Amino acid sequence: MRHLLSISDLSRTEALQILNTAEELAKVSDGPMKKLPTLRGRTIVNLFAEDSTRTRISFEAAAKRLSADVINFSAKGSSVSKGESLKDTAQTLQAMGADAVIIRHSASGAAQRLADNQWMTGSVVNAGDGTHEHPSQALLDAFTIRKNLAHGGDDLTGLHIAIVGDVLHSRVARSNVLLLTKLGAKVTLVAPPTLLPVGIDSWP
Repeated sequence: MRHLLSISDLSRTEALQILNTAEELAKVSDGPMKKLPTLRGRTIVNLFAEDSTRTRISFEAAAKRLSADVINFSAKGSSVSKGESLKDTAQTLQAMGADAVIIRHSASGAAQRLADNQWMTGSVVNAGDGTHEHPSQALLDAFTIRKNLAHGGDDLTGLHIAIVGDVLHSRVARSNVLLLTKLGAKVTLVAPPTLLPVGIDSWP
């Protein structure tokens, strides 16, 4: 798998493999030696066109613990704030030798566009695009739920999970529905009718 743009990109087996790998890496981070040489010599760019604290810092910390070089790129104070296009930004990152780009963007589909247009050769990870998806957050949520509620099970079979709030505009809710059901959980959405997407009965 070259990119992670949507939970739909993941098979159940791949999702479980990511969660199992995260579990092993969490054990390393709790130990005396917190860094691994896995990404030594690689350059990871956090391209955030929206404000973020936890997501950006989490990606930065993870990359550094795997010995990668990290570049944080914020729209504020850059040429993006003056109207530079996503294509121009991607070509700049390509010239810098970025091996992977973690992108958060206000436009739905921005991560897909970055990956599809081959403006750069590195991998693209979607850290939230508009109201579309937030697959990395869904993986983190599934990791936490499995750790605390799955009672040693490999997946989330037997769990009934409610997602409450503004589902219509929530990229996290969309990714969570896709992933949690993929892992065997039953998911119920709770929201006023005006805050539920059209065609909700067909989810996921």
